Amino acid sequence: MLAASVGAALLARRAWLARTGPPEPAATGWQALFALLVSAGVAVSSLYMARNSKDDVFYLGKSVWVAERDVVPVRDFLFTENVAAPLSTQPPTASIEVFAGALARFLGLHAADATWFVLLPALAVLAVLALWRLVHRWAPRRPVLAFVVAITYLYLVVGSDAALGTFHLPRLYEGKGMFVSAVVPLMWVYLTDWFESRSRWKLFLIAALSVVATGLSTTSAIILPLLVGSAGLAMLLVGRWGAALAAGVAALAYPVGGVLVSRLVLGPVASAGGETQFFDAEGTYRRTLLVGVLGVIGGLALWLAPLLVRGRVPRLLAAGAALTMSVLFVPGVLEALADASGVAAVLWRVPWILALPGLIGILCTVRLPRLPWVSRLVGLIVASSLIFCFATFGVPMWSRDSFTEVAPRPLWKLPQQRLEIVRWIEGLPREPGLLLAPSTLMRVAPVVSSRLRVVMPRDGYLVEYDQNSDFVRDRLRLAAFADGTAIAPDAEVKASIERLDVTTICVYWVNLEAKATLKRLGYEMYARRFAPGSVRCFRQP
Repeated sequence: MLAASVGAALLARRAWLARTGPPEPAATGWQALFALLVSAGVAVSSLYMARNSKDDVFYLGKSVWVAERDVVPVRDFLFTENVAAPLSTQPPTASIEVFAGALARFLGLHAADATWFVLLPALAVLAVLALWRLVHRWAPRRPVLAFVVAITYLYLVVGSDAALGTFHLPRLYEGKGMFVSAVVPLMWVYLTDWFESRSRWKLFLIAALSVVATGLSTTSAIILPLLVGSAGLAMLLVGRWGAALAAGVAALAYPVGGVLVSRLVLGPVASAGGETQFFDAEGTYRRTLLVGVLGVIGGLALWLAPLLVRGRVPRLLAAGAALTMSVLFVPGVLEALADASGVAAVLWRVPWILALPGLIGILCTVRLPRLPWVSRLVGLIVASSLIFCFATFGVPMWSRDSFTEVAPRPLWKLPQQRLEIVRWIEGLPREPGLLLAPSTLMRVAPVVSSRLRVVMPRDGYLVEYDQNSDFVRDRLRLAAFADGTAIAPDAEVKASIERLDVTTICVYWVNLEAKATLKRLGYEMYARRFAPGSVRCFRQP
């Protein structure tokens, strides 16, 4: 594939030098209207689909904190009251969560309402229009058909926790979802405009979009250099080094500068946080482009794009992206990049540089020379075949296998029974101090209220702390106690409760051993919730 990518790049260079290629298709009124209607439909559907994410406790938790306290937490806000250092893998450079909290405070709404019922639909419209702009800009013909195929792919190919569909509608309110769904397509559009027109306005848009990307996700500091680097490489093939350098400076100055400043202030990324997981080339392809028929389609979209997209600049940029990904998929390259960057845990996201849904849609724009009517028929056949494959081999967004629930009305994107239990606990009389409850409930609590402080918001965030400290051990011990998975001796449970200042303990009624331990420790049951979700809450008399 590397050799094929090099060949495609050389063909794209030849087309550039020969100044050949179909002209840019002109947008028509009905095409623009169709794209707007589709974006509106996607926005409405976003209200009814909920994919619960363990990361919500961080993203929504920060928005809730801002909305309720009118303070931007630049340090840890989950385990401590903005006291401990922030997670090294999540420096306080992203700002979309703060924006959601500020929006909620301005509108007088709960942060979750503002995020899921106001912000998410607006983001959905922007993401769909960004995809339309790329497809229309790069497709040599039939852009509407390619756009329909791309949207269908996002709806029908979800399932995997790393499939691109999971980062569209279900997770647009998380900055990384909006980054891959909107910023990446728009960056390719703006780079195309810049290299074709050399307009200073286009260069400004590139710089502005890089600022937006940094505010959406720290992932931008990894993906943008690869994306812009692949575009710059393509331009160097035709001697446009000045334009490539200008684009690189405009696109990378802010995100790279932000990373450098945050690292100077906060120190390097903790090895435990940056290396919690790593996927080699095969694992990365399997997670993002998928395998089987869908993996073949993704591969065809990647490596055929330089032959299908509109020339001249789009063809060169597609060739640069294909060549870059081919190099990254060479065994050992991702490993070397992981060692150099210290962020092995997120390198499986490198295929995000591709704007893959748009490239898949462009597969149906194939043309047979001198046979226009046959070409249209072939395009329809290819589009129908692609959609058939998506429906047959993919997992649709509304399937439970994609961990997405379709609600009859707009609801918070959380398991509703857990939400009801946490709201019930919030309404109980409680002494100041931490709440201990089953882990699934403690992950919901920070989304409900920043003042409902819990022992363990999420165990995965403890990886950067000293694993031998009481700070970590007490939380792990008490979470296992509340879950009923491991009941420590009474003395250890008591000591952990006292060190963490736990004042309220709630467990499911089936956790008989935990209830017996609490009674031996002198706790009294003062509140009961019956089925569904039977819970018993205890406190010191």
